[in-house]
Amino acid sequence: MVNEKRRVAGISVFAAIFITGFKFVIAILTGSLGLLSEALHSGLDLVAAVITYFSVRVSDKPPDKEHNYGHGKIENFSAFVETILLFVTCIWIIYEALNRLITGKTVIEVNAWSYIVIITSVIIDVTRSRALYKVAKKYNSQALEADALHFSTDIWSSSVVLLGLVCAHFGLYFADPVAALVVALIVFFISYRLGKRSVDVLLDKAPRDTINMIEQILKNFPEIKSFHDVKVRTAGADTFVKVNIHLQPNLELEKAHEICDKVESEIGKSIPRCEVTVHPEPDT
Repeated sequence: MVNEKRRVAGISVFAAIFITGFKFVIAILTGSLGLLSEALHSGLDLVAAVITYFSVRVSDKPPDKEHNYGHGKIENFSAFVETILLFVTCIWIIYEALNRLITGKTVIEVNAWSYIVIITSVIIDVTRSRALYKVAKKYNSQALEADALHFSTDIWSSSVVLLGLVCAHFGLYFADPVAALVVALIVFFISYRLGKRSVDVLLDKAPRDTINMIEQILKNFPEIKSFHDVKVRTAGADTFVKVNIHLQPNLELEKAHEICDKVESEIGKSIPRCEVTVHPEPDT
């Protein structure tokens, strides 16, 4: 499991290095702000990919005396750092695009390399985002999922820049900074989603959908008279569940323990990498 996660994260890093360098070279040669914004975006993608790679290495370490719940939250922290980097990129892109539109300095050189770098970028992003999504879903890795979401947005932003280059080819040079603004808006929207999700996990916000699913599982047990204090927290790929259930007061200890084991097993089947604690109480 660990080797597959590290492998796909490592491949993502090498892909980011290649595409970032390619975009920067062509952006400098053509003077395209759209390409430069994409290059900077890819540069932060590279930083994000490196952060993800090391967070995946750390997050799968087993719990120890100092980290009783494991190291999973490093994945969520890495996603939060990615968000900050993306917001900084958005601010710079918006500033440069508006400055070019206001000053009228929008003329750029468009050549075959401009199209080659963007099309290459789209192909690479499609490939690596699919690979990351596949492994993220398989191992319930939020770091890899965030990385996959990150790179899937590059597909759309690169497409927008490609449109801007086509327009510039026909003399509509203002389309390049406009395309850069669209890229910034796309990045901003995705950054907000990533940031909100990572902050929610870091602050132990209870996932409502997961709680609803657990409550439905508990209702399917006729032995459970009632339940309360369903608590759920996540840390990276791991989920921790605590719940109090009420059973018949004259129930034997062995039978009560058997019911608790069944509840833990059923919840574990629905939630990957889940640690469940069930506390039985006599129903009054």
